[in-house]
Amino acid sequence: MSKPKFAMYWAASCGGCEIAVLNIHEKILDVDANFEVVFWPVAMDAKYKDVEAMEDGAILLTLFNGGIRNDENEHMAKLLRKKSQILVAFGSCACEGCIPGLANFSPIQQVVDTAFGTISTDNPNNVRPQTSYEMPEGAIHIPTLLPVLKTLDQVVDVDYYMPGCPPESHQIAAVIDLVIQVLQGKAQLPPKGSVIGAGGSTVCDECPRKRNVKTIKEFGRIQLTEADPELCLLEQGIPCNGPATRSGCGAKCPSAGAQCIGCYGPAEGVVDYGARLIAAFGSVIDADKPEDIERILDGLVDPAGQFYRFNLAGSLLRAAKPAWKSGD
Repeated sequence: MSKPKFAMYWAASCGGCEIAVLNIHEKILDVDANFEVVFWPVAMDAKYKDVEAMEDGAILLTLFNGGIRNDENEHMAKLLRKKSQILVAFGSCACEGCIPGLANFSPIQQVVDTAFGTISTDNPNNVRPQTSYEMPEGAIHIPTLLPVLKTLDQVVDVDYYMPGCPPESHQIAAVIDLVIQVLQGKAQLPPKGSVIGAGGSTVCDECPRKRNVKTIKEFGRIQLTEADPELCLLEQGIPCNGPATRSGCGAKCPSAGAQCIGCYGPAEGVVDYGARLIAAFGSVIDADKPEDIERILDGLVDPAGQFYRFNLAGSLLRAAKPAWKSGD
């Protein structure tokens, strides 16, 4: 009997999810032993036409990482949805939009101008990418950028979500073990729409730091603060996103003296990540007068990045008005 088919695709993301999969070390041999890898562009020579030629539902499991930033990403999302029995939004970019989603604050032309026309780019002729260009051999095409980045489930139906930037390798290994046990008839898949490879609580619940319910007079950057190694960072005025972030990482950052930045996405029951964080930060401010509250909040150097660094595209906000209007 042929083995069930496995696929993995990399859309608008950094590639860290691919590395995290390889980081499961010898467990990758279990993938090879139990699956036929039919499409994984970063690891094997595979063509889109090979996927297009497959029967619908021929692929048992597809891990799709990256957000939907251009028309090629959107085409592949729809194609792999059609060809896959189980489609997993793998990593923060696919689940929430992640860092690429922060571009949703700006119109697409501004994004392109920043990439090709600012001081850090060597582009003396002010060249801009073109979606089509005639060559002696024929026309060549590159993907067209969409007005805003979308999460995977804003484009196609998603079966499971596996957050993380990237997902922790031990969590990936646990999910692979579960799928293999399902194939062997020893376990059942969780209900559709479930978050897998993560916890159901918050990073704060995993964090070993003590909470004294202190109130603060100012927010400060961790690089400029002498933090107590045993006390809650947020209660020391260091903006830590643990109260709104899903558990599953083992609170590695706070344990090492760095604040949580939210890469595991919204905790269970959090409707809007930024709104939950604003409430959490507000709860530790020791001030009654509006001017004092404003002064303390001014200590947050980048509020938008603080509250929506990984989650803008998947939040209730999704994008700023100029970005939406750029698609008109």
